[in-house]
Order: sequence, then C-alpha cells, then structure tokens
Amino acid sequence: MRIHAVTPIHVDTDELARRQERYDALCPPGLTVALHDIGPDAPRALDTADEVRESERRVVAALRAAPPGYDALLPDCVLDPGVGQLQGELPVVGILRLSLGWQVLTGRRTGAVARNKAIADELAAKVAEYGWGGSFTGVRVLDLDVHAIADAQRWNEAVGGALATLEADGAAAVINGCSAVEVPARPGLPVVDPTALALRVLAAGA
Repeated sequence: MRIHAVTPIHVDTDELARRQERYDALCPPGLTVALHDIGPDAPRALDTADEVRESERRVVAALRAAPPGYDALLPDCVLDPGVGQLQGELPVVGILRLSLGWQVLTGRRTGAVARNKAIADELAAKVAEYGWGGSFTGVRVLDLDVHAIADAQRWNEAVGGALATLEADGAAAVINGCSAVEVPARPGLPVVDPTALALRVLAAGA
C-alpha cells in the first residue's frame, strides 16, 4: 500500500525529513508513506482555532491535488483534517479515526493529551463527530509550544505529568495528541502512538 501524506503545517526541510524518517521506521512491511509539506502559505503552528480551520482548508486542497498512483491519502495530523469532508470523494484515511477507533473496538475507555487548548478542543470535537464520546474520557492540555513536537524528551515529560489525572478520569489508555512525536514505552497507563497504531491497522487490512 502506497500512501500520500501531507503535513498540517508548513515545516522546514529538516523537520520534513525527521517526519519522513519516522514514517519510514514505523511502516510495517508492504506499506510506504511519502510525506509532503503543505506549503509556505499554510500556518506554521496550530495555536488558535482560526489556524486549525485554515490548516484544514489547505489540507483538503492539497489532498485533492495529490498525484495519481497512491492507494490512500493521509493528513499527517491526529486531528484528521479534511477526512470527513473528503470521505466518499477520495481514498482518505485518518490517524485519529484509525487509532482511537481501535481503542473503541477493543472496549478501552481512552483519553488524550494535546499540545494546547485549540488542538484539544478540535480533537474532542472530532471524537464527538465520530460518535465515540461514550468511550472517551477527555483531553488534557500540555501547554507546549510547537517546537516541542521535535523535542521528544520535553514532550514526554509533559505527558508523564498528565497521566495521573488521565487515569483518575477513567482512561485505560491515552492517545498522544500529535502524529509527529516519538512515544517511548513506559510503565503504567499505556500511551498510544496514534501514527504507529494507524499504520499497523492499515497494513493489517491491506
């Protein structure tokens, strides 16, 4: 399966290469992801609701302009921008739909963490749109800047500080609310790398 993916924000060449290397490492046999930057006119971060909406608009346009020869299209974002809008028009798949959907199918009540409030609000809205609110315990905000995405240590320290609250909320697992962050194994409450899980689900169904 060949997947064409688009970033939700404009990233520089080093960050694009880091994200591509991450996909290369995570892809199961038989699955490949070609990641493309969304372009310099897109937001550099998703820090406000307006930036989230603008990102979604540009992701939809970029996926509609994808070249032929791919089996699926993927927004490189746990917010699944454009997935609902393009469903039925293009073979689009969503990281949140696949990863949280697996938790729902396996009966685990699941929470999430997100970098900021704008992302947390959109993630919660997407869960409600998918009809999974009864299996979702909510989102905890990490209060991190966009540069933390490439700083796995800083990101995961913030996640660690939120786990006790998430467990008290009733979560049996936690979706890491960013597609581009390394998620190390840790004891206790499982933290799900949504990108890794989504790719495994896609490969299993290919």
